[in-house]
Amino acid sequence: MAKTEDILELSVDDVSRALDKKLFSSSELTQAYIDAMSESGELNIYVDQTPELALEMAGSSDSRRSKGEVLGHMDGIPIAVKDLFCTKGVSSTAGSHILDGFKPTYESTVTKKLWESGAILLGKTNMDEFAMGSANVTSYYGPCINPWKAESGDNLGKDLVPGGSSGGSAAAVAARVALAAIGTDTGGSIRQPSSFCGIVGLKPTYGRCSRWGIISFASSLDQAGPLTRSVKDAALMLEVMAGYDPKDSTSADFEVTSYSEALSGKVEGLKIGIPAEYTLDGMPDEINSLWERGKRWLEDSGANIIDISLPHTKYALPAYYIIAPAEASSNLARYDGVRYGLRVEGEDLIDTYEKTRAQGFGAEVKRRIMIGTYVLSAGYYDAYYIQAQKVRSKIINDFDNAWSECDVILTPTAPSAAFSIGEKMDDPISMYMNDVFTVPASMAGLPAISVPAGLSNDGLPLGLHLIGPKFAEEKLLLVAKALELAADFSFRPKT
Repeated sequence: MAKTEDILELSVDDVSRALDKKLFSSSELTQAYIDAMSESGELNIYVDQTPELALEMAGSSDSRRSKGEVLGHMDGIPIAVKDLFCTKGVSSTAGSHILDGFKPTYESTVTKKLWESGAILLGKTNMDEFAMGSANVTSYYGPCINPWKAESGDNLGKDLVPGGSSGGSAAAVAARVALAAIGTDTGGSIRQPSSFCGIVGLKPTYGRCSRWGIISFASSLDQAGPLTRSVKDAALMLEVMAGYDPKDSTSADFEVTSYSEALSGKVEGLKIGIPAEYTLDGMPDEINSLWERGKRWLEDSGANIIDISLPHTKYALPAYYIIAPAEASSNLARYDGVRYGLRVEGEDLIDTYEKTRAQGFGAEVKRRIMIGTYVLSAGYYDAYYIQAQKVRSKIINDFDNAWSECDVILTPTAPSAAFSIGEKMDDPISMYMNDVFTVPASMAGLPAISVPAGLSNDGLPLGLHLIGPKFAEEKLLLVAKALELAADFSFRPKT
């Protein structure tokens, strides 16, 4: 068996081939990750570790391999799962006190597909409470810490956020305490933390992956996706995760192709759109410079760079922060202390509801429930919620028009590198601005991916962001692969 530190650097694709060649067993690989996981406690990445279950699943994988019954490229691969996915018999709390002790009796469709393909559960990762946040600091279990550290500047020596809400999943992959991970993306919650942590994060088309068994935040926006160390790994995982699910009314009945095989194509002749509206006032020079390098890289690969317009982009973020809280206020009404999770006894049923919700929800969740309830209330529904939905339609039309001009759109992933924990907690608007580049694709239900592309002036990772037409993941991944090859991002956290 190779050295542990070498094994932990391998990609899903590399490990799959190494397991085929019997260079090491899945049990040995899984034990290496369990050991690494146990030494990473200061990062607060996992809220529940499942080492015994992981070794049991690894043993089953090894047994299958010995009989020549390999289930596919995910067989024997140890992964981390965001605590928003329901996992049978394993704590699933959405990072919230109100779901303390909740162990589902059922499995989410996405995780079920992964386990049926032979993947291995290392544990559940930290996240912003009910996926509401962009920094992984609203979790009931405390903030997750980015394994990256600034090498200079104002954040030198400070603990940094990993992004959110899938910050634990992103940090797990970056810190080499999971080979890959899954998360959910509502307004950028896979892509933004992937940028902050220097990894690849893919949000598929809305409906491409089943939402059944995922604890809901905003039902018209939530989508599961992979967080990995390479574009190919993201493609391999999506092949397993995607597919129609009759249990999910929002699931799309579209054929799942071999996304990894699509990576062998060429980007030559493809048109890459550059939206004028993504150039923001006051955007850091290092973000603009990286964007310019991304354009050159794709141009050098044979793609054509063209200017496009998405005129309603500036309205995407405010419309999102009406629609998402409105849906959240409805979805979170089910947490009442009666059926599962936290229960705080009151003088009567109504008092029990009120005390349970008051103690069970954190400040950010309460803020969004109140916003959502307000915009859905009589007298304000037409003025806010209906208007936001009309804006959403305009945003969708903008993208539909853009696809007649270009194949894929290139933008920055986030307006900055990772910031220090606590830096923006007193300014919700500043925190919400972290999603300014990722929200439009979410509002339109489009596939999008973040690829690590460089370092900030302080030595922190920065990502570039690609958006594609609905159900055009093959084309999106192909361009992402070209970007990945050109960027040649080989940096690692130094912790």
